[in-house]
Amino acid sequence: MPIIVNLDVMLARRKMRSKELAEKVGITEQNLSLLKSGKVKGVRFSTLEAICLHLRCQPGELLEYVPAEGAGNDESA
Repeated sequence: MPIIVNLDVMLARRKMRSKELAEKVGITEQNLSLLKSGKVKGVRFSTLEAICLHLRCQPGELLEYVPAEGAGNDESA
């Protein structure tokens, strides 16, 4: 998947544990773990907002787009 989730990097920078962030955001540790691993198909803006609030960061610091190898410049999507 071309979207990389850098949540673990931001947690390390802020010296915060996943459990603490999950409690502050109001989601389960399991869901936060799935988000960290990139195994989710989507994230609610309200959840992203809460994560950014508690980690004092921007969404772009958590999510990164890396085009797949051989991906063309298809602008039809």
